[in-house]
Amino acid sequence: MAEQTKTSASRLAVVVSAMKGVTDGLLDAVKLASQKNAAYQVALEKLKQQHLTAIRELKISKLEPVIENDFLHLQEILRGISLVGSASENSFEFVSGHGEVWSAQILAALFEQSGVPSRYLDAREVLVVEPFNKMVAVQWGKSEEKLKSVLASDQGEIWVITGFVASTADGVATTLKRNGSDFSASIFGRLLDATEITIWTDVDGVLSADPRLVPEARVLTEMTYHEMTELANFGAKVVHPATMAPAIQKGIPIWIRNTFNPGFAGTKIYASARSNETIKGFSAIENMALINIEGTGLVGVSGVAERLFGALRAAEISVVMISQASSEHSICFAIPDEHAPRAKSAIEKEFYAEIHQGALDRVEIARGKSIIAAVGDNMVEKPGVSGQFFSALGRAGINIHAIAQGSSERNISAVIDGSQTKRALRAVHTAFFLSSQTIGVALVGAGLIGKELLHQIQRQEEELKNRLGVDLRIRAIANSKRMILDGHDEKGLSAAECEKFLSGESEKAEPADLEKMTGHLAMSYLPHSVIVDATASSEMPLRYPDWIRKGFHIITPNKKGNTRPFQFYQELRQLTQQCHRRFLYSTNVCAGLPVLQSVRDLRQTGDVFFGLEGVLSGTLSYLFNTYDGTVPFSEVVKQAQKLGYTEPDPNEDLSGLDVARKLVIIAREAGMALELEDVKVESLVSIPDSEILKKFQAAKFKNEVLRYVGKIERDGKVSVGLESYGAQHAFSRLSGADNIVAIQTQRYHQRPLVIQGPGAGPEVTAGGVFADLLRLASTLGANG
Repeated sequence: MAEQTKTSASRLAVVVSAMKGVTDGLLDAVKLASQKNAAYQVALEKLKQQHLTAIRELKISKLEPVIENDFLHLQEILRGISLVGSASENSFEFVSGHGEVWSAQILAALFEQSGVPSRYLDAREVLVVEPFNKMVAVQWGKSEEKLKSVLASDQGEIWVITGFVASTADGVATTLKRNGSDFSASIFGRLLDATEITIWTDVDGVLSADPRLVPEARVLTEMTYHEMTELANFGAKVVHPATMAPAIQKGIPIWIRNTFNPGFAGTKIYASARSNETIKGFSAIENMALINIEGTGLVGVSGVAERLFGALRAAEISVVMISQASSEHSICFAIPDEHAPRAKSAIEKEFYAEIHQGALDRVEIARGKSIIAAVGDNMVEKPGVSGQFFSALGRAGINIHAIAQGSSERNISAVIDGSQTKRALRAVHTAFFLSSQTIGVALVGAGLIGKELLHQIQRQEEELKNRLGVDLRIRAIANSKRMILDGHDEKGLSAAECEKFLSGESEKAEPADLEKMTGHLAMSYLPHSVIVDATASSEMPLRYPDWIRKGFHIITPNKKGNTRPFQFYQELRQLTQQCHRRFLYSTNVCAGLPVLQSVRDLRQTGDVFFGLEGVLSGTLSYLFNTYDGTVPFSEVVKQAQKLGYTEPDPNEDLSGLDVARKLVIIAREAGMALELEDVKVESLVSIPDSEILKKFQAAKFKNEVLRYVGKIERDGKVSVGLESYGAQHAFSRLSGADNIVAIQTQRYHQRPLVIQGPGAGPEVTAGGVFADLLRLASTLGANG
């Protein structure tokens, strides 16, 4: 890997790192030698052959004697270490820096062989540093003076500079520690007055989140130094904060680009970067511990924080985040998990007297935590960002243990359980529109409605992503006998996989097991999941409470759940509120028509419900719009069943129970505590064809038509049965499987609110379920 700096004269300086694994290999060889383990010789020989192979393949054989000589020298050093049985820090530093030296020499020789004027520079000759707090401090004056003398003989070549290595003021070889080559590029960028610095890595640039945790993370085109520093401090590994410091001091832009995708522009980091995005990105630090100390003895006592953090500093423990109650009653802070026992011991020692006097409670430690942070310069200019951040976590069921916001208002951070890191990052990432609002969908019931729903979602997939920012992933499909689940990558079932399952040809299908299906969904790292119950089962709604407790939203055209005893109806709604889940069922009445939504809206806006009358069954509407007495009524029923206008069992429609259920659901939406047995129902199941014909002819004699109607009257009576209407009545003008509903309220008492349209059929019902899915996505933060 190489970093490059571009000087004001548009010339290049290339800072080179070691080949992959070489630095670790050299350090391992020193450790083996210090343990008197002869295996250090094998490790060293392996590294030598790695470099000689590279030289030979590049046909720069003149470097072979140089490499051979260096390894002979290292062999002698390690032999001495092995004899003594220990290695000094200087030995580690000297040996580990050779990888960069060899890489730079190889690149310079390759340039020369290719006819490109270049010059090799060993950074140890010019870069002077001193140890400082487990890092190094650059001696800028001395380094500039040494480099100036070297540059005096510059003849316009490309400079190939060793990264990672430097020397102390005494001339002792040392290194810049980890991430040293990137740091070297920034240092030489400042020393050379570069116009820009490019760090070549293995990603396309700085991403809005870790792509391993958030696959939808995208490359940021530009960001400020401050934003990058905040992201780096909270775990983003593209650039170490120390790397940027020299560039920041001189205002030199830093580019992050991909070695394996050089045509991609990458990310530009500079002082004046601007964008309209409130949040630039999210980051997470895993394997953290949250320590809390509290007690009345902390209130109003000066110096407590100084003593606390002084004790941690003495124990060489770095504090990543601090959160203190305004009452001064408690202080909590996050540290690396591995340091938790040492921190507890240091605190208990420092506050020994206060703990034993009862002024300070015991020290509490919660391990296995993560810190998730949102970063963006524009946060300071836009109110409500914190609310949006924490709401997104809440909707995804993420429990927050501590929060902090920097005084600069460039970041918000929260401590969460480590097991929820991926889920939390995905939730906040989608909430700020950095990726599509992703919802995992499980479909239970793959009949006519279920199949049509899948096809509608598939047809709109790209439109939803591009226009609304909604990504619906079909993660499971189940019928009464079989089911299919998507893979652990959580990308959802492809259209081809869905079709194979629906046709019975899927090799991935397995016996239906709803417990296994919900377990599969519950393990998801997607922030939101919904179960669509597209069955007509009476038993399925009994699972709803458990599904809601497990964190699933529910959407269903199945009327059985909302017509169970009123106590179940109430408890289900209380549970959805407690668990912050959505239960959507707009298709329970009249398929895709806005009947329930209208009743709900009228009630919520203060209107008073008087009553309702309507043809509420698409099946029975079709039957009586089609029936003309020329063929038996039972034959018309069979035709409706073939067209998908009936329930799987047509007797559900003919019995009047389907209409009765719809009336119960409407009445409950209007605020009535109605039970199914309170509805007076005229069943058509046992009426013979001859009786239907007789009623038809009687209505026709009066110039009227038969309609199967449901009524909710002002006095609370609810009934279902056959009625006849004159030719001018709205109910008489129905056609096909249309439904019609006339709602009377205080506002609509002279002329009712009439809603009419198709009230049955797979297409309109599936479309209504699809609309509920999009309503859910909207409440979860989707655009549009």
